Amino acid sequence: MGTVGLARSVLAVAAAGTSLPVATAGGRFGPARLIAAGGACGLIACLLIASAQSLTAFLLAHVVAGVAVACLLSAGFAGASAFFSGRDVAWALGFVVGAQSLAWIVGNPIIGLLTEAISWRAAYAVPATAALVALVAGLLAPKASQRGAGRSGLGALAAIWRNPGARRWTVAELTAFAAWTAELTYAGAFYVETYGIPAGQVGLLLACGSTVYLIVSAATGRHLSNGRARRYAVAAALGMGVAFVPLLNLTPSVAFTLAAFCITALFAALRSTASSVLAIGQIPDGESTMMAARTAAAQLGYVVGAAFGGAVITARGFGALGFLLAAGMLLSAVLMRPVPATGLRRREPWPLPEGS
Repeated sequence: MGTVGLARSVLAVAAAGTSLPVATAGGRFGPARLIAAGGACGLIACLLIASAQSLTAFLLAHVVAGVAVACLLSAGFAGASAFFSGRDVAWALGFVVGAQSLAWIVGNPIIGLLTEAISWRAAYAVPATAALVALVAGLLAPKASQRGAGRSGLGALAAIWRNPGARRWTVAELTAFAAWTAELTYAGAFYVETYGIPAGQVGLLLACGSTVYLIVSAATGRHLSNGRARRYAVAAALGMGVAFVPLLNLTPSVAFTLAAFCITALFAALRSTASSVLAIGQIPDGESTMMAARTAAAQLGYVVGAAFGGAVITARGFGALGFLLAAGMLLSAVLMRPVPATGLRRREPWPLPEGS
């Protein structure tokens, strides 16, 4: 388990570190080609990880996987703005946010079965298949240059730092993801230690929360235009904070904990979608830059949240973690509140290639 955690941290750091250079590539070539590049990197990473014969090779392969994550996440979110306009951007972002939960709903159970029946190496056929689908989709998608092309990685970082709204949003997003991923990282362990549930059944319980996340994200995106995005992002962050306390402190039954987890997932889906909509337009013609910032915040949040959560659980237990995560979400809401609601601009979508 320690090796798995180390590898996931390596992946997260690599994804965060390459997200802004990836934004430069996205600005120059457009999200379709960036998705294809991410799919290719992901496919290579899966082959390298599955065939690794040493810990060093295993960890280095996760660096390649981190680059793939940076490409796919940044391009996926930036593409919602690139291919859609006005209120349709929020609608598309809702589906992009929700689709990430499919890994928990579909991918994890299949990976578990392959690992048990064959080996952990064979289980990498699942992410490899997803990477191959992304590669093909990116190659078939319309090609065009991203708006605001020309920023370097350092230029993108400077643009975020100079813009008060972008800067506040990025810090608030990092804080929220640190709290949310700390809970997700140890949710399975909480079920096992508190109720003695077998690991296989824990996966099904976590998938219930992921299903709620998917449904809420897809259903609410179209309603989060203009100033609503900020209000929903702040309110949902507060809702997550309130839900964390009973989730990790009250344990009358598995059903109660599952209900609390699903409520938390509901608020998390609403917050993630609203926050992504709010990010669009913070930097003029800088959608790819803001979505790269989102990728970096999410991945760094994982590293910080996992390390912080593990330390707190070891020292004070799950109950103390619940209160500290609630404080983290409160801080995120306070930081998000001053971010300007720029609205979603009505503009012409990208032209499709001739003959499409």
